[in-house]
Amino acid sequence: MTNPSLMSRWDDLDRFYGLLENLDERVDGMQRLHECTGYMDWPDRGVYFFFANDEWRGDTSQRRLTRVGTHAVSAGSGTSLWNRLRTHRGANSGTYEDGGNHRGSVFRKRVGEALIERDDLSNEYPHWGEGSSAGRERRLSELEHERRVSEYIRELPFLWINVDDEPGPESDRAYIERNAIALVSNFECESIDPRDEDWVGQSSPCEEIRRSGLWNVNHVDEEYDPSFLDRLEMAFEETKPL
Repeated sequence: MTNPSLMSRWDDLDRFYGLLENLDERVDGMQRLHECTGYMDWPDRGVYFFFANDEWRGDTSQRRLTRVGTHAVSAGSGTSLWNRLRTHRGANSGTYEDGGNHRGSVFRKRVGEALIERDDLSNEYPHWGEGSSAGRERRLSELEHERRVSEYIRELPFLWINVDDEPGPESDRAYIERNAIALVSNFECESIDPRDEDWVGQSSPCEEIRRSGLWNVNHVDEEYDPSFLDRLEMAFEETKPL
């Protein structure tokens, strides 16, 4: 490996994953959504990092990052960190118990698409992902698959950081999210940090997901700014255990 830019990226990846290991220790371990509630001491605003449940980065003991996300990146948005995580988790009770609403969570939508492709379920769920909302009848017809999505997402370990700045596309949260995705993405260089062959995302109909190795579509083909790692490290000082 003689390409200086590639070597720099390896160094930045190592630093990034090292920072996440430090964060793991700082917050007393990763959480899983099936164990989380709104009564926990979540920061109002932040960035979250989901990891594969049974996949590690190369021959290290570092869990492989699988999705980066934030919230309230539109000016005036009032969405909190927990509200976003709860949408990804889905419902714990009620009509759609153990299901959820993939039309309100792109994460759920993308996982559901990949599971449909992998398990050949397109005839059973022909309207998956259509529209921004759906009526009761359609949601009930999709409930079994929503439960599959919930089962998958709720088991993924995740970390979070407190970045309590004002909502907007130029926020520090958006900056960290964008650059973390760009750094970890394999979209332009599939050999730098490859996924396992049996990762569910390999069945995604979305090229960005298959090639990047992330449950993300935006920013996977962009360049990253290495200085975002300094801002990420600063955020640790504002993050505490739940």
